[in-house]
Amino acid sequence: MSVVDDQVRRLDAALDRFQLQDVESRSSLRLKAVVRALSTTSGSHPLLPRKRLRHLVRSIAQLQEQRGQSSTQDRQHVTNASNYDADLAWIAAGKATVQLYGLILDSLLEQTVPLSESVWYWDDVVSSYANTALYTVQTAPRRLADHAAAVLIDAKEKYRGAAGAREAAEEAQRSVSQRWREFYDLVQNSIREKSLVQARGRILSPFAICRMEARKNQTEIEHLRELNATAIGLIVDEGLSFEGPQMNGASAQSADSDTTQWRGRVVKSVSLLETVLRNISNTDPSSPKLVDRARQSMEEDVGAAGTSGGDGSTTAPSELAKRILHVIDDHLSAQELAYTRMSGEFGKPSRFVRYWIPGVALLLSGGTLLRIFANRKAEIMQWIQDLGATIQDFWLNWVVEPTKRLIGTIRHDADSEIAIQSKESLKADRESLERMVVDFAIAHPEKVGTKYTDLEIADIRLKVKEGDLTPVLKAYEREMQSPIKNAVMGDLVRTLLIQVQKTKVDVEVAIGGIDSLLKSQELLFGFVGIAPGVLITYFAVQWLRGTFGGRRGIRQQKQQGEAVRLLRNIDRTLTDSKPSEDGTMSYKDHGLLLCEGHVLRQRAAKVLPGSAQRIFVEDFNDLMNSRLGIQHQQKVLQRIQWTYAQWLR
Repeated sequence: MSVVDDQVRRLDAALDRFQLQDVESRSSLRLKAVVRALSTTSGSHPLLPRKRLRHLVRSIAQLQEQRGQSSTQDRQHVTNASNYDADLAWIAAGKATVQLYGLILDSLLEQTVPLSESVWYWDDVVSSYANTALYTVQTAPRRLADHAAAVLIDAKEKYRGAAGAREAAEEAQRSVSQRWREFYDLVQNSIREKSLVQARGRILSPFAICRMEARKNQTEIEHLRELNATAIGLIVDEGLSFEGPQMNGASAQSADSDTTQWRGRVVKSVSLLETVLRNISNTDPSSPKLVDRARQSMEEDVGAAGTSGGDGSTTAPSELAKRILHVIDDHLSAQELAYTRMSGEFGKPSRFVRYWIPGVALLLSGGTLLRIFANRKAEIMQWIQDLGATIQDFWLNWVVEPTKRLIGTIRHDADSEIAIQSKESLKADRESLERMVVDFAIAHPEKVGTKYTDLEIADIRLKVKEGDLTPVLKAYEREMQSPIKNAVMGDLVRTLLIQVQKTKVDVEVAIGGIDSLLKSQELLFGFVGIAPGVLITYFAVQWLRGTFGGRRGIRQQKQQGEAVRLLRNIDRTLTDSKPSEDGTMSYKDHGLLLCEGHVLRQRAAKVLPGSAQRIFVEDFNDLMNSRLGIQHQQKVLQRIQWTYAQWLR
């Protein structure tokens, strides 16, 4: 989908409406077949190939010539059907004109769009000393070859002139070595003369000369770009247009005038296309010559359709078909050849010129690189194996195993639980402490000679579970009154060991609290453990996809970046445009807008979803319609920028 496809489809639909009004089923079958072949039946490719269009237009001319001959031989059989055939011939010629219009417009757009890259290339060369130096080295062989060719040609001309001035006898007596010596002297003289002629090169550095050359090429390319843009704007603004009352079904009284009007538009459009192609290669885009010549040629042909089609004559459609063939075969081909010559002379250098330096470097160092690889083959293979083993171990130890543990945590597997201590450790130590305290209390009651009852023993057990060691601490206080004696003969050591056991239980209780906290966050720790491996794997896969395989995402990002740049260029074109008296754009500015819009439409078709593309086409058509005025177009551009920002940025 492009701007040209939309234009061709719209104009072809307008001609179909004329056909429905003026032509009925009594038309010629062969002409109907030509009309159907010229119609935009394909939704994706409404433009016909150039060879196919040439064949159909030639068929129109041949059919009209045959009809004219048969009508001259037998005028008694000429009825109203001839008028319908004439109308159908005009429809066929009109559809052929629409195809020619689209063909030329598409050719000019495809020529103009790449010129922006050449302009940017020369701008980079001019604006940077490093780029200028690189361009100087890249083009040094070409300049050297041109200089050598010029010297050789000059020497040959001088040698031929000197030989013609001598007598034939003297020439015959001279040996071959003498002739070569004279030719060598002429070459030396030519080199000295060329050096004197190019004395400017001794004053200016090679970088300055190359910069001047780059600036000249940039100027010529900008001239060519503006010239093509002017031609595009002129064709779109002044070319085919079937707007008027006939589009909506005017009254029968105005049908004849409407027919004359649209036929006149077709003839004037062919004249416009012919004039533009004829004058596009030798006209200054800033001068009105191209526009004036086009309008003059259109005015000369303004009465062609009215005088040829109103009375049923078939001469006008046949002449129009021949004129279309002339435009395709001569003017369009000549314009494309002129563009190819100028773009090749002043455009961005070829890939061979730009990349011969790294190519030569690679060629010269290729043998050394191969020898290095051959001598270190075993080491390289070992590096590859180590890299593979490292990747495998990383995958198993940091991705697969943490994933298994995480799955086990989710399923509450016993092997996946996080624990600082065993489950029965605290219980065993607490029961041991309880037995130690109870045994000590039974052995050392508060009142000598008494015994604890079962109820009192149960109460002691309960207090021990709560951390109360009163019997042991009281005994410890008594034992500390004579620590040395009691350490040897008393229970001081026993009370100390019981307190050590109590400290152990307290530590295990604290650890149990931490253990419970860890178990409550077990799933979180599982995700934390798997996150580094998964993230590293993800970014590595994304990098590999972006580098080797996944070009689609990179292309989409590149297209989005180009869409933003195109929106910026469109905004700049609208801002810098100088409106005419009616507020519309000039032909050149409209052509530049169409060039940027042509590329934007193609990029948007690859980025926008299907639902957004339908409404984008409406906004895009408003943006390209110069008749709405520059201010309205700027508002439409703002609407496009914020409406489709999520896809275009």
